[in-house]
Amino acid sequence: MTRTCQWLFEVAMPPMAFFALVVAIWQAATMFWNIPVYLVPAPGRVLLAAGEHAGELASATWLTASGALCGFALSLVAGTALGLIFAQSRMIQRSVYPYAIFLQTVPIVAIAPVVIMWFGNGFGGVVAVSFILSLFPIITNATAGLTTVAQHLVELFEIHNATRAQELFKLRLPNAVPHLVTGAKISCGLSVIGAIVGEISAGFGTQSFGLGYLITMTSGKLDTAYAFAAVLSSTVLSIAIFAAVNTIGATILTRWHIGSTRSSTANH
Repeated sequence: MTRTCQWLFEVAMPPMAFFALVVAIWQAATMFWNIPVYLVPAPGRVLLAAGEHAGELASATWLTASGALCGFALSLVAGTALGLIFAQSRMIQRSVYPYAIFLQTVPIVAIAPVVIMWFGNGFGGVVAVSFILSLFPIITNATAGLTTVAQHLVELFEIHNATRAQELFKLRLPNAVPHLVTGAKISCGLSVIGAIVGEISAGFGTQSFGLGYLITMTSGKLDTAYAFAAVLSSTVLSIAIFAAVNTIGATILTRWHIGSTRSSTANH
């Protein structure tokens, strides 16, 4: 019970108190300056809009989450695979890696319409945009983890005549685990942004639509309270996905650390 209270006081209370302060300032500002509702609605109006359109918001959030998670999963697989290839050949790394930087430097809003033209409107286009935006952090961190291995460990494997496959899967890949977890934490948030940008460009249709399309539609109608509710839903979605990835990553790192410690102890 004491640990629970301590966790609530040290971890949960500060962000909750800050959020309450922001909402209070927001409410006071709309009342003091008499800001028009179509510009900045009061928190109460946003809450009412969220309640009135709860079903649509839930459906849109689920669709956006599906696109973001698919793009994120694809980026994990493709980014790790490219990192493995780069770790095996410096020539390939030097030839291809500069073009991977293109994914990070070109604004996703600029290339999203082209991607949608290639992959089509709807879910496929949204996943493609999400994948492109979330791929680079995985490539960078996977490559760093696979190539920045302590030289004395590499020499130890060479002394024991280890094959390239043994060095890759028993030395380089375990060394890359913390880097991949870090890359996943960055990439999961970008995947949500990519999904929303893709939805703004592609949409889904009149029967089903994600948060990006919903934000565009409500903003065009000056239904600002509903638009704010959709934006807050996207924020909650990003936080939820990050929290899930962070929890999974912490579990993996804990087991990885315990496994490494046991292996080191056994060797000694």
